[in-house]
Amino acid sequence: MVSARSLWGLGMTDAPAAGLEGRVLLLPLAGEEAVAAVFQAAGITLTVCEGICAVCLEIERGAAVAIVPDEAILNDKDRRLARLLSGQPCWSDLPLIVPTDPNQSSSSARALESVGHMTLVWRPIEFRPLVSAVQAALRDRCRQYARRAEFAERERQAEALREADRQKDAFLAMLAHELRNPLAAVNHAVKVLKLSPDADSRKWASDVVERQVQQLVRLIDDLLDVSRITSGKIRLKKDFMDASSVLDQAVETARSMIDERRQTLTVCVERGRLPLHADAARVGQIVLNLLTNAAKFTDHGGHIELSAQGVGDQAIISVRDDGMGIHPEKLPEMFRLFSQGDRSLARSEGGLGIGLTVVEKLAELHGGSVEARSEGPGRGSEFVVRLPLTRSSVDNEANPKSSRPAVVDGCRILVVDDNHDNARGMVRLLNLLGNDVVEVHDGPSAIEIARTFRPNFVLLDIGLPGMDGYQVASALREDTAYKDTIIIAVSGYNQDEDRRRSRAAGFDHHLVKPVDFDLLLPLIARPA
Repeated sequence: MVSARSLWGLGMTDAPAAGLEGRVLLLPLAGEEAVAAVFQAAGITLTVCEGICAVCLEIERGAAVAIVPDEAILNDKDRRLARLLSGQPCWSDLPLIVPTDPNQSSSSARALESVGHMTLVWRPIEFRPLVSAVQAALRDRCRQYARRAEFAERERQAEALREADRQKDAFLAMLAHELRNPLAAVNHAVKVLKLSPDADSRKWASDVVERQVQQLVRLIDDLLDVSRITSGKIRLKKDFMDASSVLDQAVETARSMIDERRQTLTVCVERGRLPLHADAARVGQIVLNLLTNAAKFTDHGGHIELSAQGVGDQAIISVRDDGMGIHPEKLPEMFRLFSQGDRSLARSEGGLGIGLTVVEKLAELHGGSVEARSEGPGRGSEFVVRLPLTRSSVDNEANPKSSRPAVVDGCRILVVDDNHDNARGMVRLLNLLGNDVVEVHDGPSAIEIARTFRPNFVLLDIGLPGMDGYQVASALREDTAYKDTIIIAVSGYNQDEDRRRSRAAGFDHHLVKPVDFDLLLPLIARPA
């Protein structure tokens, strides 16, 4: 049986690692006790092995240096040590110290060389040089262990990059899928509009186009939200409010999806007792994301519960469902970017896997937190949001006084957009409302037409070729003839910097494509 015994001394100095990896192995030499005493005096612990098999076993367990006499190597007919050393990882070159006769035959010398890298120590052994050789070998092994740590760190980073690449590919595939779905529905609806004279069919097609465009807008908004949040560019517009009003709006928005899936929604909210100093739109986004997420991953006919109450100095908002649930080991990943509990096509319910990331970041921006809970697959989920309550009073004034309806006909409107389909679609809609509308597709033409047309309103795209919308707006503002003209940016750019540049260039308002007409019409209206 292979055995080893340790002769513990005063402790190892210059040891590359604690424990097994820092050991100095010794195959017995003549005068073993003297060798052990000399190394003990130098502060080096020896692990004495009985035979070449024991040396190989201890190297596999972990060692810093091995001292093996030449005769043990030459008598190793099975070349166990040679095979072991040849199989070392790339970072490792175990220091092997071999006491040998300086008059060794050439055949024996070649046999030793074939084993691998070694340091030869001439016999008769002088212990001081042997100790120095071992100390040098320990320092060398220490550097090898440092390289191993570097290799391990590089491999960890490489694996992280590979995982990020896999996540990116999965996300891009999911994004393509999510974009194709509404586009396919729009394509079908457009063909129905072209071919069907039936009013019901045309209304159905119009409704489909409107719903699917809204879905595309939501996808793009989610992507932009993640970009703004992770880059620290999002700015909260905080005001004093009661959370119940925001929850009501989120429920109303999610209601159509929940009803479509024949799910039951129970709402239990402590009204008037949830004062927040928060961004109402963003708090609503948090709750809406959780409600739609619950609806997606709950079977048809399932149950969803929204509750909100004040506990201590926090508003506790909970969305619970009896849906598919979450594996316990997946709970920490639920808020990681592009992560979903189940990505399988069979269970795919849409979305980019970024909604919960947005929820977590928005909660944190408000000084709060979010937690995911589940007892496992098939046992439902619960997401709990905690937001700080405020002591300041909340203005609970009823709905503001409604103003008289505005009129949006009889206006001169100049539409400037280099996308001809966008421009003509806007012109047709505004014409249907009874306005006088002119369309142009570049900046110089816009300035030229404005001189004779004298528009009351200019709907101006920013991303124009050559002369961009900022330059057109600045040029119009330099002419006092347009001091009362309302210039509205209609753009795909919606960062804070874009809005700042719009104001600086002379725009009165900034709308984002595709334009929400509920926002546009009040801007081009005149009092009734």
